[in-house]
Amino acid sequence: MSELIDNRARRIAALKDIIQHLHKGEAPDAVRNQLREIVRQTDACEIMAMEQELIAGGMPVEEVRSMCDLHSQVTRDVLVQPPAKPILPGHPGDTFRRENAALRQLVLKIRSIIAGIGSLDDSADCTSQLLQLRQDSNELMDLDKHYQRKEHALFPFLEKHGITGPSKVMWAKDDEIRSLLKALNQAAHDCRPVVSECKAVCGKFAAPALNAVEEMIFKEENILLPMSQQTLTENEWAEVWVASPKYGWCLVEPQRGYKPPQRAEALTPAVPTDGTIMMPTGHVTVDQLTSVLSTLPLDLTFIDADDRVAFFSEGPDRIFARSKAIIGRKVQHCHPPSSVEVVDRILDDFRAGRQNVAEFWIDFHGKFVHIRYFAVRSPDARYLGTVELTQDIAPLRQLQGERRILEY
Repeated sequence: MSELIDNRARRIAALKDIIQHLHKGEAPDAVRNQLREIVRQTDACEIMAMEQELIAGGMPVEEVRSMCDLHSQVTRDVLVQPPAKPILPGHPGDTFRRENAALRQLVLKIRSIIAGIGSLDDSADCTSQLLQLRQDSNELMDLDKHYQRKEHALFPFLEKHGITGPSKVMWAKDDEIRSLLKALNQAAHDCRPVVSECKAVCGKFAAPALNAVEEMIFKEENILLPMSQQTLTENEWAEVWVASPKYGWCLVEPQRGYKPPQRAEALTPAVPTDGTIMMPTGHVTVDQLTSVLSTLPLDLTFIDADDRVAFFSEGPDRIFARSKAIIGRKVQHCHPPSSVEVVDRILDDFRAGRQNVAEFWIDFHGKFVHIRYFAVRSPDARYLGTVELTQDIAPLRQLQGERRILEY
């Protein structure tokens, strides 16, 4: 066993050395034979382990991302995958692959449109080709659902097995592809049906975007999905299956056949129960929850099903003062007599299921205060109470344009 581990370690080290030489400018053909000998004995997991070692060795993720396409192109001809384990139609891995097949077909269709535009004389009418390019480039944007499902449903389970490369490198490539497709989509819709303009859009925007999409399909099919199939347990795949619908499907729907197993073992890591509140989407201690609610830039008050104040948050900038003496007090007694009738009407509508939201906004001491009441219901629609959210939204009303997270 130690010999196998050592061989694996040497293969990963050799892969890393080759990729670093490529990054320094060595011609791909110069290392292709050497790489072929290594890859003959390696698999997708070792390719990913090599990337992780580069990151662990101090190479910035952005550098590894920029090298990603290069070493993918070099390994494309020589990487030999072991036969994949058969999976049922509808299994998350099967759906990812079917979506990739549909994406390949759409890319080929767009390339055919581009070739048709390229063959036109500058005096020709390209209205129909441009309309088709707009439609298909817009349809290609659907791959965001595929990427989101990969990033938010699949990557977390790889990380639990210590495989962090995909979420650090592949996610960055996903974002790059999203940007390229957004630029293509915008350029196609801004373009006039003039052959010279359409050719310019195809060369400047379509070609890079389609190449990037095809490159990601290759990485998923030959590295990510085989590695995931080797790594994830059946219970973890079941959890991916459960989480997938909220992100939607790309171009095709899942087929029927796969049914998640009865999951006897816990799908979430064990957590201490002392002082911990367990919820369907995670766990939190009382101290953590109290601090979270006190940090939010809004005031929260919960009134139970008997119309009694059960809880309120204590932030540093509360808009309406609250005293702990109101806990257990009828909410009607917390309002001036002139507004009690309206309060009763809101609660009666909530309790009867006629309404779920009531909202108001007022100018108050130099603030623009947004007050919202939400009916709180159990999964079986039983009325549990009402939550009040109060927030000064004056600063939000002043926002213009956009500021993205990378501008922080």
